[in-house]
Amino acid sequence: MTKADKYLADDIRNILENGYMDENPRPKYEDGTPAHTISVNHVTRKYDLSKGEFPISTLRYQAWKTGIREIFTIYQHPTNVISEMEELGVTWWNPWDIGDGTIGQRYGATVARYDLVENLIADIKKDPYGRRKIMSLWQEQDLRETAGLAPCAFLTIWNVRGRYLDMCMIQRSGDMLTASGAGGINEIQYAALLMMIARSTGYEAGVFTHFVANEQIYDRHTENAHEMLRRYEEAESKEKDKTSDLPKLILNGEMGKDFKSFVMDDFVMENYEPMKPQLKFELGI
Repeated sequence: MTKADKYLADDIRNILENGYMDENPRPKYEDGTPAHTISVNHVTRKYDLSKGEFPISTLRYQAWKTGIREIFTIYQHPTNVISEMEELGVTWWNPWDIGDGTIGQRYGATVARYDLVENLIADIKKDPYGRRKIMSLWQEQDLRETAGLAPCAFLTIWNVRGRYLDMCMIQRSGDMLTASGAGGINEIQYAALLMMIARSTGYEAGVFTHFVANEQIYDRHTENAHEMLRRYEEAESKEKDKTSDLPKLILNGEMGKDFKSFVMDDFVMENYEPMKPQLKFELGI
């Protein structure tokens, strides 16, 4: 099992045992029913990529390539146009179309407007030990300008530590079992972003820390939550007999490679053997 699997099992138990039910939720299921959640506040997870602690869960398959492609659409070739996201292989944004084929002045559009990536990379190279290396997708002007889903994972903070680049990611809200949980899409993609920024600035990827202010399990996901706990407990009982290596994401390319030149084929996932069958989750939109 991975470190993320252990985090995820603990977090599922915590929400099921100690979580609170929301009131008057904004999201709705496809049939129009309010999508209630059970939540806890202030969840933190920490991984050291330099020690092989890549954040990916094996309790169900994670679409890690699509997650990294979404990072390309936000930070590398930033866009808010849904058709352009689909061309890059990201197909899950249609429910958040604001009516003009975009997701509004959000995510990639914000990155492009404020040159967030270019400014970050320049600052890391010019002033490595400065403590102002922040990329924020939460820009009040942008949020007021158009409709659209407010950014969930919205803030990254970067610090150089010797030969390592560390990063923490702040998330205001997270659907734990589909995206924001331990070893889920959000952690996979932001760990990959750390790897790309580190490589392009001449550092090794170091510590990745993820903070979720409010993490939830949707009421229609509780059956899957119990199934993931069952899978964890089964795997835990067999772990002492397991000798295979842990999953690891490899980024090819020389040190100092230009950030915009990375492509999907530069990433290779080793030793990833998720449990089957895949679980399906009804989304609250």
